[in-house]
Amino acid sequence: MTLTPLVYWAQRHEEMYLRVELTDAQNIDVHIHENVLHFRAQGHGAKGQNEYEFRLEFLQPVKTEVEHKSTQRQVNLTVRKEQHGWWERLTKQERKPVFLAPDFDRWLDESDAEMEIRQKEERRNRLKAVRQEEDESFSLKTGFLFIYNLVQFLGFSWIFVNMTVRLIMFGQDSLYDTFHTMSEVMFFCQILASVEVLNAAFGVVKAGVVPTLIQVVGRNFILFIIFGSLEEMHNKPVVFFVFYLWSTIEIFRYPFYMLGCFNTEWKTLTWLRYTVWIPLYPLGVLAEAVGVIQSIPIFDETKLFSIPLPRAIGTSVSFSYILHVYLILMFLGKLASRIIIHLYTKVNVNVLVISFWFCPPTIRTFYQLPSSLQAKEEAFPH
Repeated sequence: MTLTPLVYWAQRHEEMYLRVELTDAQNIDVHIHENVLHFRAQGHGAKGQNEYEFRLEFLQPVKTEVEHKSTQRQVNLTVRKEQHGWWERLTKQERKPVFLAPDFDRWLDESDAEMEIRQKEERRNRLKAVRQEEDESFSLKTGFLFIYNLVQFLGFSWIFVNMTVRLIMFGQDSLYDTFHTMSEVMFFCQILASVEVLNAAFGVVKAGVVPTLIQVVGRNFILFIIFGSLEEMHNKPVVFFVFYLWSTIEIFRYPFYMLGCFNTEWKTLTWLRYTVWIPLYPLGVLAEAVGVIQSIPIFDETKLFSIPLPRAIGTSVSFSYILHVYLILMFLGKLASRIIIHLYTKVNVNVLVISFWFCPPTIRTFYQLPSSLQAKEEAFPH
């Protein structure tokens, strides 16, 4: 005698749901032939552990594909209607089979089902609108970051190329007029670099605000205070070396971020971007330190930026004291970097570079990224 399981059903405008009360069902065979659903499986039902089966002829045409999912307690079936609409009953025969009952856990009347459809449509439209806004925002952000990096690349490239050409044409003489010929473009690039701080602060890029701020302020301190405020420093060769090292670093950094805006990677550029700092870093620290040291006697002589004390004391605090502290921080930063690099050579860790951009007193670290992520790096360093 054929055993029939209990079957509960519910519907929506586009599909039917059937729940077969069969525990630990195995050897499930379910298909639709000539608009009739055939089900057979072994499991524990109302009559214990047996083989159960049933047939249902649907009221209207349905698609032949049947989705079924077996759980420990039941078998769930999903049958899609050929045409969307609401059926007055499930089966073609008016008399309901004895094993069939409504699934009140999922049951909706027609008006509730229509409301559910409207809610789904509204939810879909909201998600679509959000995605469109995100896409527009992403496009604006990508365009903004690309233009910013492009402008910086062009600015530092102009400095690098001009300094190189002048060095070839005029030789040693070009070392003494670097500030007069390159300072305006360098001022522009370094002032524009303040945008990086704003980008980090407003979440345009995933970067720390404080490290980015210290980096930008550190360079601008050298440029505007040490070089710009002292006319005696304008003709110093150290200006040439600082400008040349800065521009050499940036002509590799900014193109790397330009490609990253579009999730594109050029391995040669990636290698240069993460490797060129190795020789340039100590040279940059040395050049900036030399510039600070050369400016100390000038600040002492001119009393520029000195802090006046009360007349009873009759003196002032020279700005050179601050520069001595600045030099100490640079030295400590360099010592820390040598220790970490030494540890890197002793321990086999997945690190590509450990780069300390000394805009004292911060130490900036770059870790190796998988090749799939290097091109996705944000348009500014972390």
